[in-house]
Amino acid sequence: MTSVLYDVPGPRAKRRNILYSAVFLVLLGLAIWWFLSVMGDRNQLTADKWKPFVTDGALWTTFLLPGLGETLKTASLALVIALPLGALLGIGRLSDHAWVRVPVGTVVEFFRAIPVLLMMVFASAVFAQFTPIESDVRPLYAVVTGLVLYNASVIAEIVRAGILSLPNGQTDAAKAIGMRKGQIMGYVLLPQAVTAMLPALVSQLVVIVKDTALGGAVLGLSELLFQIRPITANYGANTIAAFTVVALIYIVVNGALTRFASWLEGRLRGRKKSTGAVVPVEKVDAKMGGGA
Repeated sequence: MTSVLYDVPGPRAKRRNILYSAVFLVLLGLAIWWFLSVMGDRNQLTADKWKPFVTDGALWTTFLLPGLGETLKTASLALVIALPLGALLGIGRLSDHAWVRVPVGTVVEFFRAIPVLLMMVFASAVFAQFTPIESDVRPLYAVVTGLVLYNASVIAEIVRAGILSLPNGQTDAAKAIGMRKGQIMGYVLLPQAVTAMLPALVSQLVVIVKDTALGGAVLGLSELLFQIRPITANYGANTIAAFTVVALIYIVVNGALTRFASWLEGRLRGRKKSTGAVVPVEKVDAKMGGGA
């Protein structure tokens, strides 16, 4: 028996799948048991290591919540700047004029090829040497600069792929009724491409939120990950517990972003007639890889 998308497994394949699943679960259980045993031997599972995160509200109001606020502020600034800049670069890459398309394409490929961490460090050095920006806000400027340069180039590819995913008949029909290039892009192609671009754009938003941690680790930006240092200094050597709580906060934030994007995408697809095209993230970032 064969379905549309795959062959339905027979009795031998089902037994083999059950065996593989059982072996995987046993190995996973052994790995968890080994990890917890090591944690227990190092006294990392004692209540004293985890108790402050549950009983001490000052730990949250002094360190974790301000760090989360700095993370969200940095990511929001980067997104607000990178989104329109990336849209302009993406449209520029589709220009019929080579003097626009080639320079824009060079800029996009250049910033996609450079690690975002390198751009943050470089921007920090430039701000320190050539600008009067104070040292206490310089990490924020440097991190936002690095995130904007890298993510604008990635968003440009997302926009380009989203527009190219539309059927050619959309452009032909618009030309047939006398619309100019700008009108075709603004009134026909971009509104339809937005829905197709949403999954890839949300994926990039999650990358922006996670990459803010690079600024805390290297440049001293007081974002969420950076707060682990003062927490361990003030509440004892509970580094593993602090890393675990911070990781859980990142999971909750990015999970909320993903669910919101799924809800928004469903609303947009239900409200307007879509082409059904979707831009896969792997297609956009296949050549250069993502993040740092």
